[in-house]
Amino acid sequence: MEPSGLLIFGDREQVFDDVPPEYRHTLRHIRAEFDRDAFHSAVEDPSTYVFFGVAPCHVGVAYDWERLPPFLGHAIWNEANERFIPSDRADKVFEGLNLTPVNTFQKEVNVRDFSPEQFEMPDSAWYDGPAAGVRIENRSGGSALLTEFAVGEQPTEQLAHDEPSAVASELVTDTRVNRAVEAVEAAGNTVTTAEVQTRIFEMIVREEYVRLDQSGIDVETLRSAVGSVVAQRL
Repeated sequence: MEPSGLLIFGDREQVFDDVPPEYRHTLRHIRAEFDRDAFHSAVEDPSTYVFFGVAPCHVGVAYDWERLPPFLGHAIWNEANERFIPSDRADKVFEGLNLTPVNTFQKEVNVRDFSPEQFEMPDSAWYDGPAAGVRIENRSGGSALLTEFAVGEQPTEQLAHDEPSAVASELVTDTRVNRAVEAVEAAGNTVTTAEVQTRIFEMIVREEYVRLDQSGIDVETLRSAVGSVVAQRL
């Protein structure tokens, strides 16, 4: 975050000048929910904090996308102290800023009682199956990731078409149209074709990412095609 309160977004490798389509659903969510006033009131210099989290999109696991938040926070870095905020406190900070923290499965595990080789992956909170991974933390700020390799290996159903216009017709479902309209209304905005089209496009890229990637669909061309289909549906 900049001192002015402007949020800066990036991934593990870069700060974004233009946020990729698969993250725009998350971008919208954070901009709408992040309580800047509360954060500015709580810290002296907002620019010294970096928020880490997961922006889920469909890369092989069919989550319940209507329930799964667009962002799950898991860590906060304090540049002034050059350390991560303790996880319990970070969870409370995320909640206080109207953002959802990752699910905590277990706390205060004695290191003598923990074995990565014998660890049993817990069930996911966001679909009917095991969690894709668990982040292990110690009190000094160190962390490691245990992954469930079987998750995401299930074959993904291919798109029935490979032309953007046909793909848009396939993926702009009545359910997505209704969800988009409800989201626009919940935000207190006027339901327009452009607003609904934007939200449906963001849903599709998030929820169908792996199938679009496998089919080699150009997402910017798909955006225009989605707009045409939405205009016919509304």
